[in-house]
Amino acid sequence: MKRVKGGIALKRLRQIVTRAVVAKGKKRTEERVTLSPSNKPTSILGCWVINHTCSAKKVGKFVEVSGKFDVNVWYAYSSHSKTAVFSETVHYKDKVKLSFRDGEVSAGDDVRVRVIQEPNCIEAIISPCGTKFEIVVEREVVVEVMGETTICISVHPLDFEEEWNFDESSSSSSSSSSSSSSSSSSEEGRYVLESSSFPDERQR
Repeated sequence: MKRVKGGIALKRLRQIVTRAVVAKGKKRTEERVTLSPSNKPTSILGCWVINHTCSAKKVGKFVEVSGKFDVNVWYAYSSHSKTAVFSETVHYKDKVKLSFRDGEVSAGDDVRVRVIQEPNCIEAIISPCGTKFEIVVEREVVVEVMGETTICISVHPLDFEEEWNFDESSSSSSSSSSSSSSSSSSEEGRYVLESSSFPDERQR
């Protein structure tokens, strides 16, 4: 009987084909976005990023993540006498390199994307020309590729059962509990007899 490393017999090994995560990738991006408002800004009062959506597809040994988000800039203009909010939708494509666990997989495998860091503004300034916004947006994603893989397991006969450690119960505990229950019942019986033997009850 042949044995593999570790002493497991080959005839007890079985191969199971299943679906699992066979490749992963992770990428953090800082992107500088240039926006052109309709008015010449005097100062930036606030900036926030909302409405982020994304999808992913496998391209060779990479995963291409396509997404979009809205950038909103609250700013002052006309020498700080007026304010407005400028909004624009920004599209992006991130190419995430994959790390394979079982070699390269087929193109028909499923791809999942998980956003670790939603797009967030980390810097917002007015450009040197004085008419545009320069916004730095950070984001981070993790991609996973689901594909078929083979796992190897060790099997045992049907009558195989692992050893059990049984704790023997003490007979004294059961006898003491029964004696306590009998004594309590006898005490309860005596209480009923004594309570019904009052002289007033017999006269009635």
